[in-house]
Amino acid sequence: MKRILLTVEYDGTAYAGWQRQINGLAVQQVLEEALAVACSHPVTVTGSSRTDAGVHARMQMVHFDTDATIPPDKYPFVLNNILPPDIRVQAGREVPPGFHARFLTSGKTYTYRILNNRHGTALHRNLFWHIPVPLCRELMEKAIGDLSGAHDFAAFQAAGGTARTTVRHISSADLTVSGSEIIFRITGNAFLYNMVRIIAGTLAEIGLEKRPADAFSRAFVSLNRLDLGMTAPPHGLELTEVFYPEKAFSVPESLRWHEEG
Repeated sequence: MKRILLTVEYDGTAYAGWQRQINGLAVQQVLEEALAVACSHPVTVTGSSRTDAGVHARMQMVHFDTDATIPPDKYPFVLNNILPPDIRVQAGREVPPGFHARFLTSGKTYTYRILNNRHGTALHRNLFWHIPVPLCRELMEKAIGDLSGAHDFAAFQAAGGTARTTVRHISSADLTVSGSEIIFRITGNAFLYNMVRIIAGTLAEIGLEKRPADAFSRAFVSLNRLDLGMTAPPHGLELTEVFYPEKAFSVPESLRWHEEG
């Protein structure tokens, strides 16, 4: 058996999230069914991040085990002839048996997109959160500066989060403005349940001057979810990049790592 790592991109609009479930079609299910056809045996995949319904991914990392003879770098060609057009495999490689797509991550980058104009967009409606009221971008940029570094993000997770610790380290957070498009990008070692969407929703309320620009700093002290804003809609969110330490690609099978996020 070989362990294969795939880089998967998807538009999450039509799916009930990444993780296979009973009450909706998930990206994991569609990918597993395509792999079962390609490999001629049932396949279970493990993803680097369990994105919610409607959330997109540019770089979901996925591992699985198989005895199929398909060369690892040929999986994109094989699978993309089976998968629907809103799921694309961009790369494939063989990794050691001890590699784990989720537990060995050292960090992730998420992107959240806001369209701040009066009438919205038809072409990109599934990729941007449309906010028709003008946002104060200066206040939003000021607020973002408080996110970097190690903090207790207990106030930044939605009900249902299962993380054992809520301390996270944010290595970068920035806002890019191009016309009516406001792009928020954040990189950290791990993220809590709905953490990025709560940050995005709070940023929007800061931009609307419904919350103070120091809302994030206050929440780090209070640890109270009520000190932050709404959870932004899922369709503006994208899992952009997943990072692994170099040693992850030479981990012996007997070594078990665990990192939440």
